[in-house]
Amino acid sequence: MTSTATNADRIGLNLRRGTPAESIARIQQAEQAGIRSIWMTMGALGADTLAVFAAAAMVTERVRMSSGIVPAFTRHPLGLAGEALALDGIAPGRIRLGIGTSHGPTMAAYGLALDQPLEWFGEYVQILHSAMRDGTVTLDGRWYQVDATMTGTSNVPLLVSALRPRAWELAGEQSDGGVSWLCPVDYLTGEAREALQRGAERAGRPVPPMIAHVPVALTTDREAVRAAASKQLANYRRLPFYARMFAAAGYPLTPEGEFSDGLLDHLIISGSDDEIATQLTERLNLGLDEILVSHLPIGDVEAEEQRLMRLLGAFGS
Repeated sequence: MTSTATNADRIGLNLRRGTPAESIARIQQAEQAGIRSIWMTMGALGADTLAVFAAAAMVTERVRMSSGIVPAFTRHPLGLAGEALALDGIAPGRIRLGIGTSHGPTMAAYGLALDQPLEWFGEYVQILHSAMRDGTVTLDGRWYQVDATMTGTSNVPLLVSALRPRAWELAGEQSDGGVSWLCPVDYLTGEAREALQRGAERAGRPVPPMIAHVPVALTTDREAVRAAASKQLANYRRLPFYARMFAAAGYPLTPEGEFSDGLLDHLIISGSDDEIATQLTERLNLGLDEILVSHLPIGDVEAEEQRLMRLLGAFGS
C-alpha cells in the first residue's frame, strides 16, 4: 500500500471457502458492504482460487482480490505467471497473487517430499517474479531449469507467505509484500520486521509491506473466544512450522501441546463493534502495513459474517 492509503484501504477480509458460486456471491456481498479488499485461501486439493477471482471480476467493479495463499507446488511457476497475465488483463489493478510453500501433509498428496522447502521456494519466486515483470527468465537451478519468453508482462503484485525470519528475508528480497498467518503482533513488529528489512537491504530495494493476519470474534465473551479458537485453530498446533514460530515469539505451546491463553489473547481480537474497530486501528498504529481479518465464528456463522462485513465496510468512515 502507498503511504497515502487510508485505514479502510489497509484492512481486508478473508472470506471462508465454499463452492465457487458461493465464493463469488460472498465477494459481491463484500463489495456491496463497502469492503475494499478481500482475501481467499486455497486448499491444495480444492477449487482454484484464481479461477474464482477471474469469474468474480466479471460481476464486481472495485473490490481488490488477493490470494492468501496459493500453494506454489500445485503448479509450475511459468504456469502461474500465465495465470497472472490473464488476471491482469481481466481485472487490471484489482488482483494480488499471494503464494507460499504450504505444508508437508499437503505436499505428500502430490507425491512431493521437499527436504529444503524454503530454498526450493526461493527458486520458484525468482522464476515467477522474472516471468511476470520482465517477460523472460533463464535459470539453471537445483529444482528448476527454465529458459522462457512469455507473451507479455504482468503488474499483478506478488505476495509471499512468511512465518520465520528466513522467509521474511525472502519476502524482503523478492516480493511485493509478506503475508503472515497467526503470527503474534509483537513478533511481527520486532523480529519479522527486522528480517524483512534485511532482505530488502540485501537486494537494494524498498522494504515491501508487511501484511498481518488477525482473527476477529464478534463477542464480548473472552472465554467463548478461547474455546472457539482452541477448536477451530487446532490444526496449527500440529504443524511444526507454527509450533516453532509460536515458541520463537515467546508463546510456546503448553506441555500438553495446547495453545496458551496468553497466545490466544494476543492473537485474537474480540468485543463490541466499536472495540473491534479500535483494536484494529491500534494494530495498524503499531507499524503493520495491512491487516488481513479472518472471522472466528462463535455462534451463527452467516449472521456474524454479515455483521463483520458491515463493520469493515464502514471502517474509517
